[in-house]
Amino acid sequence: MASLPTLEFVLTNFKNFNARATRDAIVAYHRHIQAGGKMFWAVAGAMSSAQLGISLAPAIREGLIHGLSVTGANLEESLFRLVAHDHYKDFPDYRYFTKADDTKILEDRMRRVTDTSIPEDEAFRAVEQVVVPMWKRASETNTRRYWHEYFYELVTTIGTELHKGNADDCWLLAAAQKNLPIVVPGYEDSTFGNIFASYAKTGEVSASIAKSGIEYMGALYDQYKELSSGRGVGFFQIGGGIAGDFPICVVPSLKYDMQEEAKPWAYFCQISDSTTSYGSYSGATPNEKITWDKLTEDTPMFVIESDATIVAPLVLQSLLEAKKHPAEADALIARAGLAKATS
Repeated sequence: MASLPTLEFVLTNFKNFNARATRDAIVAYHRHIQAGGKMFWAVAGAMSSAQLGISLAPAIREGLIHGLSVTGANLEESLFRLVAHDHYKDFPDYRYFTKADDTKILEDRMRRVTDTSIPEDEAFRAVEQVVVPMWKRASETNTRRYWHEYFYELVTTIGTELHKGNADDCWLLAAAQKNLPIVVPGYEDSTFGNIFASYAKTGEVSASIAKSGIEYMGALYDQYKELSSGRGVGFFQIGGGIAGDFPICVVPSLKYDMQEEAKPWAYFCQISDSTTSYGSYSGATPNEKITWDKLTEDTPMFVIESDATIVAPLVLQSLLEAKKHPAEADALIARAGLAKATS
């Protein structure tokens, strides 16, 4: 069907292995949203530098994503792509670089992230000039905010003349405009987390103006209860680490620590290239999460062992097509023999 080319391609060609897992995850996601459910995304890695915003931003705008957990790096790098996109450099031959090649990149004031690089002056230092006065004002007025709130204000108040990238591709802007619930666990481990620490160390700003990860979890208790009302909220995870580990724990923490009722996550999908290994949380199969009371044996679970920069845009584009043309999507799914949600 002409209006659903990506979904039709996936349903026609993705039959086995990771392709099948991708197809089934898309169908289950679509069914969950159709039934009135919500979806929470956890984004690790360098997805903002890899321009995932091209597909993530429209998905946020179209109501396919209802909450986010992101690393501090992904948060700030979405803003960097907006204000410094034209100054990025790509290095398609990075696999063949020598140490001298990377030293030259450093001397050019670039910071390489696999095959692309972030310009220090146009990204880090340009944003620093805007955000530091915000921190100082907060310190002077004893105002405390969540880390993402500073970036929500930044991305929505900077003039469009500072946009060097396409604003429609900035997931941070899309999230800020919707005031999407978001947690940024471990934000200290980011460029601006480091910059903030330096200003706090010299006494120019107060460290207390940035709310802690513990406070983020407290906020997530309330956000989760709201998101999981009705048909429940699913969990879609890219990569591993704290971006995923932190928010998925909200369910057992509500139940065992807060001693409150909490629905289990209604769906789970992880895109990861981490191989299953001893003690690897990122490589653990979803079944392990049953033992921690995060998922149940009835939760639709999917693991896609592949590159998220390939898979996530396919997933999101398929879902965007299905959201805009639900009847046609259902017909395609039925024709593929997948009329019921798969798990």
